[in-house]
Amino acid sequence: MVSIRVNGFSYSKDIYELIRVFFPKDDIVNVDKDVCDDYFIDSFLIDRTVKTKIYYNNINIKAESYVDLNSYDINKSKDKTVKNAIKKSIYLALVKLTGKELPWGILTGIRPTKIVHDLLDKEIPEEDISRILTQSYMLNEEKSRLIMDIGVLQRPYLYPIDEDKFSLYVGIPFCPTRCIYCSFASLPTEKFSYLVDEYVDKLIYELECIKELTKDKKINTVYIGGGTPTAIPLSSLERIIHTINSCFGRKNISEFTVEAGRPDTITLDVLRMLKAHDVDRISINPQTMNEKTLKNIGRNHMPKDIINAYYMSKNVGFKSINMDLIVGLPDEGVKEVCDTLKAISALNPDNLTVHTLAVKRGSIFKEKQENYKLEEQRIIGEMLDETKRFARSNYLEPYYLYRQKNILGNFENIGYSKKGHECIYNISIMEERESIIGAGVGSTTKIFYPNEGRIARIFNFKDMKEYLTRIDEVIQRKRILISN
Repeated sequence: MVSIRVNGFSYSKDIYELIRVFFPKDDIVNVDKDVCDDYFIDSFLIDRTVKTKIYYNNINIKAESYVDLNSYDINKSKDKTVKNAIKKSIYLALVKLTGKELPWGILTGIRPTKIVHDLLDKEIPEEDISRILTQSYMLNEEKSRLIMDIGVLQRPYLYPIDEDKFSLYVGIPFCPTRCIYCSFASLPTEKFSYLVDEYVDKLIYELECIKELTKDKKINTVYIGGGTPTAIPLSSLERIIHTINSCFGRKNISEFTVEAGRPDTITLDVLRMLKAHDVDRISINPQTMNEKTLKNIGRNHMPKDIINAYYMSKNVGFKSINMDLIVGLPDEGVKEVCDTLKAISALNPDNLTVHTLAVKRGSIFKEKQENYKLEEQRIIGEMLDETKRFARSNYLEPYYLYRQKNILGNFENIGYSKKGHECIYNISIMEERESIIGAGVGSTTKIFYPNEGRIARIFNFKDMKEYLTRIDEVIQRKRILISN
């Protein structure tokens, strides 16, 4: 067990998440007195200095650090300055204790690139931003440069900010099977096919209501995700796409993405239907090209099915085809990742999204983690290095990035793209400088108020029965929020 006491400031979730990276298998508790057993982290504010000492069984093991608030300038409010100073103090003490430095330093949030945008908005020079990232947030040079490059690349897609602009996310919560790492709201199509028609009816009703709610706004992009949207019957998916184009006008949509995702749901008829309705971007997600791993993670297809689906999609003529990979899958090491990269090299995808495996609550993997072998941080890092080399050699540049809780090795997920093939929706959803209106089970609506610098959220029901029977409640909440 690891106990943490903070004096002179408030204990926060960020502090907990930072400590958990160093002690992933230990219970972490917040206390208000000395603790004699196991590790005790004592952090306090005195004379504008944050001091942290770490004890073990009540013995000072000389892991301690000091952070002077007088020199701690990160262009934030006083409260955030103090919080980041205490995180830095705890981080430096834990590095001394464990000898383990984190590539992302004290950052625990999902969207580190937002820090770059906040600083660029204040017209802070890039060299000063790099100093802030490495000295105040403790990022290593590689991660600092990475999010700087991504932030600069994203600016033309985000600015000028338009309060009336929005993107539309549509969730299809059906999939052929449930992968072990998945935590999304998703139902196996074979077992729940009887719900598809009713779900599509309710979803179309919600889309038509969103049309009315956004009549004075401008649509930007559309993203149909899941689940696997192509897992439902072709006619059902066509009804949804036709409704979107009819409600919002296809000519008004700058980018239309459908996650085909699973190659075992991709047919020539499906692809032709998507193309006929002017869908210009799709995803085909192998995750791995190793047959044994595909079986272990719960997929009912072979590597050759991925290749066939890709070439079929290319021949139909989509503007951009994305492929997703996951690094750190059970029983995979550097060799297996290199085998996957070699297999997709000939496909020459326009986009490549590289995920680092995250142990998500609600996934099969979380419940049965002890049954699987996972690699240590150093090996995960080597695997990610292989994907970076692959991206560079195939003219794919990083264009968006995000992190997740319980991500292996405290790493990240990176989207790579050939120039001109960046997914605008991915940039919008991650950087949160545009409203996103969600439709369907488990979707989230985020209304962005640029003048106030805040986001208001509405969550659709994750449970299918609640969505089907209480959809009007969700629409009413959207109506109140959007009209304000």
